[in-house]
Amino acid sequence: MNTPMRTILLAGLVLATASLAPLKSRVTADETQLYGYTADSSRAERQWEEKMRAIPDPKNLRAYMERLSARPHNVGSAYDKDNAEWILGKFKEFGLDAHIETFSVLFPTPKERLVELVEGGPHFTAKLQEPAVPEDPTSNQTAEQLPTYNAYSIDGDVTGPLVYVNYGVPEDYEVLERRGISVKGAIIIARYGRSWRGIKPFVGWEHGAIGCIIYSDPRDDGYSGGAVFPKGPWRPKEGVQRGSVQDSAVFMGDPLTPGIGATADAKRLPIKDAQSLTKIPVLPISYADAQPLLEAISGPVAPRDWRGGLPITYHIGSATTGTRVHLKVEMDNSTHPLYDVIARIPGREFPDEWVMDGNHHDAWVYGASDPLSGAAPLMETARTLAELTKKGWKPKRTILLAFWDGEEFGLIGSTEWMEKHADELNRKLVAYLNSDSSGKGKLSVGGSHTLEAFIQEVARDVNDPESGRPLLHSLESNGGEFRINALGSGSDYTPFLQHLGVATLDIRFTGNDEGVYHSDYDDYYWYTHFSDTGFVYGQTLSKVHSTALMRLADAPILPFEFGRFAWTVSRYLDELEHLPNQPHRNYLPALRRQISLMHRTSADLNSAYLRVISSTGAINREKLAALNELLFHTERSFTLDPGLPGRPWFRHRIYAPGQYTGYDAKTLPGIREALEADKPDQALEQAGEVTEILQKLNDQIVQAKNLLEGM
Repeated sequence: MNTPMRTILLAGLVLATASLAPLKSRVTADETQLYGYTADSSRAERQWEEKMRAIPDPKNLRAYMERLSARPHNVGSAYDKDNAEWILGKFKEFGLDAHIETFSVLFPTPKERLVELVEGGPHFTAKLQEPAVPEDPTSNQTAEQLPTYNAYSIDGDVTGPLVYVNYGVPEDYEVLERRGISVKGAIIIARYGRSWRGIKPFVGWEHGAIGCIIYSDPRDDGYSGGAVFPKGPWRPKEGVQRGSVQDSAVFMGDPLTPGIGATADAKRLPIKDAQSLTKIPVLPISYADAQPLLEAISGPVAPRDWRGGLPITYHIGSATTGTRVHLKVEMDNSTHPLYDVIARIPGREFPDEWVMDGNHHDAWVYGASDPLSGAAPLMETARTLAELTKKGWKPKRTILLAFWDGEEFGLIGSTEWMEKHADELNRKLVAYLNSDSSGKGKLSVGGSHTLEAFIQEVARDVNDPESGRPLLHSLESNGGEFRINALGSGSDYTPFLQHLGVATLDIRFTGNDEGVYHSDYDDYYWYTHFSDTGFVYGQTLSKVHSTALMRLADAPILPFEFGRFAWTVSRYLDELEHLPNQPHRNYLPALRRQISLMHRTSADLNSAYLRVISSTGAINREKLAALNELLFHTERSFTLDPGLPGRPWFRHRIYAPGQYTGYDAKTLPGIREALEADKPDQALEQAGEVTEILQKLNDQIVQAKNLLEGM
């Protein structure tokens, strides 16, 4: 690392530490003044938080999950609607103002599914179903369960040679190309892992494949991990991972109403014009169904790191070998209603500044882990905050709590709601908090680095239920540093962060539901035997979310901090500098100058903040409102129109899901993906846009400092 860069990083670390420096004036020795709060408001906030943390109860979490997971509740099912109405009733029982918003969306279900081996071995037809397990009381509700399939696959009836493509990511096709193996005209079989499932048929189509089969290999998701269900938590041989394969690089949400809320009167595209459906037919299968297919493949033996956990020799095959498979998919492409449940706690001082927390209530089948392990704590958060209002607590800002529908098919409920309310959300939404499936493990946080200092304080003040130590300890690296992850996609935060540019945090506990993920067996029986069996981590998750909501809603000055953001973008630039395909690095100096300037403007803002927050004088309410509006709109600065090259819906220039990673984030994505695609001119163009947004952010930071100095 060169000396100037080291100086910038050290400056960022000093500022990050300064932003959390204990402010002891007028507080007791065992208190630390909260970021964004005066001494008096910090003391009052902590008193309310102490009352809050006594409310969440594991017994309630258990009851919520048992009720919500009692029957399959995918979009379009009777129990999905019943659950939405039950959640609404609970909100009202708690004393909250709540309502349901309904959207009508494309919900494809299979009319016909077929995978059969027709040449190259004994004729074999895949079962394509998961059997009931005697020990598991809900697994026998087969009439109500969705079949095993991939949503948003196109229809297709194809027969062709079978080629094994490992995980089906671009690097695997480079291996095939070096071996002279083509998949043109072939049906590919790929194992789950290394990328989001929708990438596999997309990359296969790019290389000429006519169909795609995806299976769970026991090396990744089965007996290699341990005992399989019902004796253990891992995927049994006939377990299947369902899932959407919507082309999420284009846009999220209902494929027929891109860019607009899918209300009853919305104009819809015909199916043939829906851009986010796959280009080839796709089906998922179990490793019991995959083994006869893989055994029949001949040709070259697969490389060592391509070999899975089945007791066979893994061959690659080719478009000219004799192993042929017949794949048929036919969908019922009907539209169905989905039900978003929204509750509101009105703010008493700044009612038009909103803080929102969400999870989803729909599932592929029973969804005990995904999503109810996170949704049940959100329900308890709603009850907790409602109880506090009865005791006299009134948030300064409005709090919204959302249970989304249709998440599993492509974040549909949250995206359609965002698109319907986009103008109002752009003006009012301060931050969006999210959880999804959770479990028993370490606290996991990803999101906007302007909120990194804020969530560090929250993790410091909530304890792990088993060790009794602050959650922060498990998040700090060996060097004592605290860093949150960048977010790409994969849950309901995506439309708020990636499209609107709303500061976001995704907060949950790590769990291991891989063994039953998106299967019939992700149910109450599995969860209460193999995950957070006492619901104490769910109770703690409710405390974490409640703390974050209360602090964001009540903070006199919103706790956005920019020194850590500057440090983080510096690190992203270091990563870019080491990428290949850079005949010139003309884009770097301008970006480095803006980051260097941001360290200085952030330090000046922090100094002005410290003077105001430690003052005993009254803060002018109008100036405070102007300051806070400026602060929460800083994340909006990271979005530009049109969006990223080839995918205009994704507007965030600092974080985005990668075109070939799906869920995983690519940082500085416009520049990074241009360099990875050997497009240096496009990289320069994208770097100019990032320089523009960083310059705008620096201007906003200076404006915020000037407002503080005028208070």
